[in-house]
Amino acid sequence: MNKIERLEAQSIFIIREAYKSFRNIGMLWSIGKDSTVLLWLAKKAFFGHVPFDLIHVDTRYKIPEMIAYRDEIARKLKLRLVVGQNIQALAEKRTFVDGLDRLACCRELKSNALIHTLDGSWPRRFYDPQKDAWMEIARAEPYNAVIVGVRSDEEGSRSKERVFSARDEKSEWDASAQPPELWNLYKTEFAPKTHVRVHPLLEWTELNIWEYIEKEEIPVIPVYFDQGAGKRYRSLGCYPCTSPVESTAKNPADIIEELVSGKFRNVAERSGRAQDKDGGGTLETLRKEGYM
Repeated sequence: MNKIERLEAQSIFIIREAYKSFRNIGMLWSIGKDSTVLLWLAKKAFFGHVPFDLIHVDTRYKIPEMIAYRDEIARKLKLRLVVGQNIQALAEKRTFVDGLDRLACCRELKSNALIHTLDGSWPRRFYDPQKDAWMEIARAEPYNAVIVGVRSDEEGSRSKERVFSARDEKSEWDASAQPPELWNLYKTEFAPKTHVRVHPLLEWTELNIWEYIEKEEIPVIPVYFDQGAGKRYRSLGCYPCTSPVESTAKNPADIIEELVSGKFRNVAERSGRAQDKDGGGTLETLRKEGYM
């Protein structure tokens, strides 16, 4: 068994363990490469069927191709897709493009939208694959756990995570209070009202993700590849705060070459994400407050 096969087997085990352990569980799908690999692993774990909701937080400022890709894949794979959004903040123009600083905008459109979508207190718009239609629920049952595609190598605060990571009832995270995880022994029983984030990709690297995408021929959003302008996105987010990188990589093999011996060998993956540069520790602040 090579490294990619080992990582796949471990992640599938974690996904199955999470599904068995929590009564109402969903999977966060950001539309990016990591969470799309996570979706692929979930399909493998349950023999082609995804037995839980996929949850997407739509800030309304996502790169347009992301939303088109999201809806296409949901229909093609017959996924029950739940979309959360901070409708009030958008209506009141509490956003970065309307003058708010980036951290406050992320708190409004990402953290708050995610927390209230998970706890069911805000409306959930969802795609029903059986009816091939979008519907809405005003209030819904909370998710007591969600599966998330974060990796420890991607950003500093994520390296402090556990595979089964406890949050309090407000979804707030205390990195110092996480349970130890030794020899792949995971704590899956938590106190009532604890919200749990499950991280099956924690040991994967950016290189591993692209090696797996190439091996499995996973269809990812085309903006990850150069479309002829000599640029592509390496990390996806909201378009006012995310910049493409200079690159002529047109397929996973080209990206793997850039990561192994090419121009991005020693360049941080999220270097094009402006939100990470504002104020220092921005992403960790958001994670402590309930963000992914």
